[in-house]
Amino acid sequence: MRSPGTTARVRRRILHSISLTGLLVGTLLGGTFSAHAAPAGAYVEGVVQVSNTITRIFVYSPSMNRVIPNDVIHPATGGPAPTFYLLTGIGGGEDGISWFNNTKVAQFFADKNVNVVLPVGGKYSMYTDWVADDPVLGRNKWQTYLTRELPAVVDRQFGTTGVNAIGGVSMGAGPVLDLAIQAPDVYRGVGSYSGCAQTSDPNGQAMVRSMVELRGGGNAANMWGPIGGPLWIQHDPVVQAERLRGKALFLSAASGLPGPIDDHNPLLTIPQAIGGGTVEAITKGCTAVMDARLRSLGIPATVVYRSEGSHSWGLFEAEMQDSWAVLGPAIGA
Repeated sequence: MRSPGTTARVRRRILHSISLTGLLVGTLLGGTFSAHAAPAGAYVEGVVQVSNTITRIFVYSPSMNRVIPNDVIHPATGGPAPTFYLLTGIGGGEDGISWFNNTKVAQFFADKNVNVVLPVGGKYSMYTDWVADDPVLGRNKWQTYLTRELPAVVDRQFGTTGVNAIGGVSMGAGPVLDLAIQAPDVYRGVGSYSGCAQTSDPNGQAMVRSMVELRGGGNAANMWGPIGGPLWIQHDPVVQAERLRGKALFLSAASGLPGPIDDHNPLLTIPQAIGGGTVEAITKGCTAVMDARLRSLGIPATVVYRSEGSHSWGLFEAEMQDSWAVLGPAIGA
């Protein structure tokens, strides 16, 4: 166990490191950097002002004992606005592949009265709280971060209305439904794009393990305990779908057939289309399962099946933009 003095020294080193990072990034991007005093719980350790409508905040997460970068797009007009949390896929944005880097998300929301928060982190984590630290993937407490720590920080930092929606793509598409179930008072709307919701049936277990274990090298038993155990059922949005009643829901997936919507690199069209097509076809089947479950319960949802589109950022961007007609009004944006 660390002594109080050691903990304080570690915290100072983290703050110093983040401050240097912020100064460097701010200089490169022509922004300015400032540090904030640390209140109890999660807090902002540093800020990079990228432009008048884009800010990167570095948030210390007590549950994970680390600092997490978050890009925030906010209205140019200022004043209180609702918040849309937008999660990326399997790499968590840590690999440089993200909404911020691969789409025109900043342009899309430039004229909208909403804060858009894009956390960077969570690779292979299913954006959930793990029951044990993993030797490969470390400590993951993303449910705590995304439902308790980050929203409180964002509300303080940007003077929001306190009304939220959340969206997620690919690996993040099922977890956003789960987050809304586990923290029902946090998110009024959910956008689930090209992903799989089920976790506890054999197909769901296989999908989760393919991401956590085959791709990430982690142990899925460190996430929710024994495979197929009670926590796998508790975090299965298909099983727990009744708890989504009353929320604005948007689900979407495509056929897997490539098309102009994918906007593939011309030099990589064939490999991107083959791999992405297979994955997207699977997510279409997953989306149909969640769709059928919601229908059986009489829970309203907007569900869109596209005739073309492989698992690509061109498709994801179109899905997210379509969802805004459902999610925006739900949070007063």
